[in-house]
Amino acid sequence: MFKNYNMNQLVLPLDCEVNIQKNDIAFHVHHLVESIPQEAFEPFLRNEGCPAYHPRMMLKIILCAYTQSVFSGRKIEALLKDSLRMMWLAQGYEPSYRTINRFRVQPEVKDLIRQCFVQFRCQLVEEKCIDQEAVFIDGTKIEANANKFTFVWKKSIEKYHQSVIEKSNQLYSELLENEIIPEIKRESDEQLSLEELTQYVQKVDEVVTEYDKQIEASSDVIERKSIRSKRKYPKQVRKQLMDLVLRKQRYQKAFEILGARNSYSKTDPDATFMRMKDDYMKNGQLKAGYNVQIATEGQYALAYSLFSNPTDTRTLIPFLDEIEQHFFELPEHIVADAGYGSEQNYNDLLSNRNREALITYNMYVKEQKKKHKQNIFNPDNWQYDEVTDTYKCPNQKRLEFQYHSVRKDRTGFQREFKVYGCEDCSGCPLRSKCTKAKEGSNRKLMINEKWEQQKEYVRAKLSDEKTSAIYRKRKIDVEPVFGFLKANLRFTRFSVRGKLKAENEMGLALMAVNLRKFTAKK
Repeated sequence: MFKNYNMNQLVLPLDCEVNIQKNDIAFHVHHLVESIPQEAFEPFLRNEGCPAYHPRMMLKIILCAYTQSVFSGRKIEALLKDSLRMMWLAQGYEPSYRTINRFRVQPEVKDLIRQCFVQFRCQLVEEKCIDQEAVFIDGTKIEANANKFTFVWKKSIEKYHQSVIEKSNQLYSELLENEIIPEIKRESDEQLSLEELTQYVQKVDEVVTEYDKQIEASSDVIERKSIRSKRKYPKQVRKQLMDLVLRKQRYQKAFEILGARNSYSKTDPDATFMRMKDDYMKNGQLKAGYNVQIATEGQYALAYSLFSNPTDTRTLIPFLDEIEQHFFELPEHIVADAGYGSEQNYNDLLSNRNREALITYNMYVKEQKKKHKQNIFNPDNWQYDEVTDTYKCPNQKRLEFQYHSVRKDRTGFQREFKVYGCEDCSGCPLRSKCTKAKEGSNRKLMINEKWEQQKEYVRAKLSDEKTSAIYRKRKIDVEPVFGFLKANLRFTRFSVRGKLKAENEMGLALMAVNLRKFTAKK
């Protein structure tokens, strides 16, 4: 005997919600989006045209699809036809893949996604899943939706732009020598501006046009031949100048796109070429991508941002600004790895934000080793006399204070150094191991007192039982989020182009990670 099976008979109930499991992820997606205030959806209102799908419904189906590792608009459209949870969330509507793709890249959706993170964090606080004691920050690189062979390098642009400058200056000098064009007052003696080059093209074109008129007006063969020979050089120069104008326009546009970066991709100009993780063949991959920064607690992503620079050091301050502006108030402890340890970052956290920085620096681990502490050539181990403000080298020579030095990095941050010089390094038997200075020069020592105080602060905090316990949570808090994102959710590459669109997709993917983890714990 078999159970009754008849495809021609209507089966009740028709409500999809009845057939969805009690703790299904669709319910968590529904409750999260419904918790967003109505005011957040007002920018989507339109008073003309066909009524649009409700943004709550669109956000729900896209979030639910991302939790199932479905990122393609066409596949999301297919899920709306055969997935019970998607049918229930859409309430029978079936938006096309074009509608789905257009919705998720809208600038207004960025605020909706931020609202999702804010409401999700409020829910975690309410259910006591996080204690708001610390926030853990880290970054990873995600490949952009760009061809890896469409790179543009800043050094190459600078090289070719310099050749344009030299060639244009040479042509200008030749034109003046041959008295083809009159001398014009230039903006700069170093290079011709784009406007000046365009002006010279017009001047040369007028000369060529005048020769053309003379050829047409003359009936003498010998005279026409003579005029043509005179016209030959201006025509060649005009062609060269027009080529230089086009090249200069192209290079100036490239410089505008590059900004402070060293490269970009032609297919996604916002993406920068970065060194990705080694693949299974242990080959370092240089691909166009974005530096994704996240802030976590309890293995949940609470805030995120995308940056075009590959290093983490210069992303911390703008990322913290964005967290305070759009997500939540910073807790007492800010925890990150050595990639964020710099004088500028410590100064911002300790002085400007009044937070505890549980962030190591590059040499922290090495300084704990016995070999480092017993190295007599390491200035950290040299004897210092506070009264005379002098150091003693391994050969018992004194290094006296000489002058102050100020250095400014690319971001404009200034660092102050005290420079000490050895009294006499001549004939020192340890010279080759102590310094690389040339013969006749003495050993110099540069001390950044503020940086030394900050390092001492970090060492003290990481030696304290309470704060060291918080710092040890970093690896088990923020790293699993990246592992879940790439391995479980299989989100390893963006499917959209442009930083604004990629930010929306990154937010959807991270919220999908949060919802899957939250549902599993329930």
